[in-house]
Amino acid sequence: MKILYGVQGTGNGHISRAREMARAFKVLGQPVDFFFSGREPDKYFDMGCFGDYRTAHGLTFVTQQGKIAPLQTALQARPFTFINEVKQLSLSAYDVVINDFEPVTAWAARQQKVPTIGVSHQCAFTHPVPKKDQTWFDKQLIRHFAPAEQKIGLHWHHFDAPILPPIIPALDVSKVSNDGSVVVYLPFEALDEVVVLLQHFPQVVFHCYHPDIQAEQQQENMYLHPLSHTDFHQHLLRCMGVIASGGFELPSEAMALGKKLLIKPLGGQFEQQSNTLTLTMMGLAQPMTLMEPSIIRHWLGVEPIGKVYFPDVALAVAQWVLNMESYQFDELCEQLWSQVEFPECVTDILLDFQASPSRLSKANLINGVY
Repeated sequence: MKILYGVQGTGNGHISRAREMARAFKVLGQPVDFFFSGREPDKYFDMGCFGDYRTAHGLTFVTQQGKIAPLQTALQARPFTFINEVKQLSLSAYDVVINDFEPVTAWAARQQKVPTIGVSHQCAFTHPVPKKDQTWFDKQLIRHFAPAEQKIGLHWHHFDAPILPPIIPALDVSKVSNDGSVVVYLPFEALDEVVVLLQHFPQVVFHCYHPDIQAEQQQENMYLHPLSHTDFHQHLLRCMGVIASGGFELPSEAMALGKKLLIKPLGGQFEQQSNTLTLTMMGLAQPMTLMEPSIIRHWLGVEPIGKVYFPDVALAVAQWVLNMESYQFDELCEQLWSQVEFPECVTDILLDFQASPSRLSKANLINGVY
């Protein structure tokens, strides 16, 4: 089987998930070609596992001061470039396209009638999972930005929908420790504002990763790091907790390591708002709507809830892709969720959800009332 794997390069979470899928297919002896879009080619880092990958401009979003900037996003879209990239991408050599919310390969596959499998957190939002501030435009974007015939959504709970647990790195839990530090990854916030915020806590060591940091430096209690896959995970293994945006991949990794979470969602981005809602509802994180020292001060005094165990979803998905004709997707869902283990306090919340009392009713969660 010849596989092309399209990956949205705007966020590092998509790339982190693709690394795990690359590992899984390598274990199974299946070659895969990778295609990335959404950032400048020289902005990718630690990409050795993808071999001779290709890049394109694609489509992405522009953010300013922690919010999506609609005008700048529209100006950067370059629709004619995108159309040409779709037209020029020949898929005649491929049997299937796997897609993680990457639009060039998705639309090229649709036009050339190549089977497409979408594997992403965004695919989960086509099901009745908790949502907050989702507009009509958001619904259309989720459905049509990167179309796929088979959509595999990933989420922290199945919510009675045919979706899968998160795809996370096969982390060495024997190396997990707690040195009292905090990892900070707020890529959509202005770096100087993040630094000013963290200066309120001189007793805490912060390891701050940000796209605007070009070289290692130390400012009082803060260590500022350029983006690095390896270094980041070393600090993640050793830290006390994580302050992050409302993405999907980093919170998944943090909860699998038992690290407590403080989440600052990107303004105007319903997916991050919805993720924050879900994490808060499940008791897996605390929200931070504003960059306020008082919120961090309270969070620092909260005890972690414990680890969430997720199985090797990447390997299971890769095996399913190579054996789709004899392996039903419902079986895959049941197999993987049966292996997920939550801390007792989270399990109690999910039991409440299943019972659907008024405070945690499915209707309220899905409409963002919680």
